[in-house]
Amino acid sequence: MPATPAAFACVAVTVLLWAAAFPAIRAALAAFPPAELAALRFALASLILLPWLAWARPALPRRADLPRILAAGGLGIAGYNLLLNTGTQAVDAGTASFVVNTAPVFAALLGAALVGERLRPLGWVGIGLSLAGVALIAAGRGGLGFGGGALLVLAAALCQAAQFVLQKPLLARCGALPVTACLIWAGTAMLLPFLPGALAAAAAAPAPALGAAIFLGLGPAALAYVAWSYALARLPVGRAAACLYLVPPLATLLAWSWLGEAPGPGALAGGAVALAGVVLVNAIGRAPAPSSTAKGP
Repeated sequence: MPATPAAFACVAVTVLLWAAAFPAIRAALAAFPPAELAALRFALASLILLPWLAWARPALPRRADLPRILAAGGLGIAGYNLLLNTGTQAVDAGTASFVVNTAPVFAALLGAALVGERLRPLGWVGIGLSLAGVALIAAGRGGLGFGGGALLVLAAALCQAAQFVLQKPLLARCGALPVTACLIWAGTAMLLPFLPGALAAAAAAPAPALGAAIFLGLGPAALAYVAWSYALARLPVGRAAACLYLVPPLATLLAWSWLGEAPGPGALAGGAVALAGVVLVNAIGRAPAPSSTAKGP
């Protein structure tokens, strides 16, 4: 199917929504505890995706895939968001976005270790660059600092990397959006114990924090995946995925304008080095894979 202006517009919408998720999380955490925010966000996303899938009736994963779905959803949705939300309490949104963006690097390492994917020499150089960038962020203590909170964000990136590896066989057979919806439902089910507390927090939340929480569920967790899947069906995967490198710098700018958060020079330098490593791994270090692009904050 040929590329269309609508496909490029969907890529732009996806990048903007996934970048805006990082400052939105910071804004919502003013009124919601981390686990309750994750539960409310993905309960909303689950409700939004259900009517679309009922209308489109795409091929869904098989019953035999349930253990893989539960593992990928538990790590990539529940675990990732619990760690990210908790870590983002102490880390500025821009720094968090750069650290999370190292997930494809960890996915390449897991792929090489677990499923025999081959990394070229430049791939290992890119991995080294990304890890050096994270170390620079830690040494520079830019913005709000790189302590235990940022280590939790790094653990979130590891969870997302595990999701990439686990979901790869499902994506090849069913496509990005049906698989993502199943993972969101699996992760939401694991977050349900926190939903009553989320609803109680929502009833007392000020409008800015509540609006940020609702935006997280409707935008980055639902609409962005629909837009991304539409774009992937009409654009070369590598061409679309290259645009995702804009997410961390755009998240930093949005956090600066929305929350007044300006990361220090150490965070910016480390983020740039880490991002360069991710680009090197994905562009040269290994063969491009569609599954590595099914990601989001």
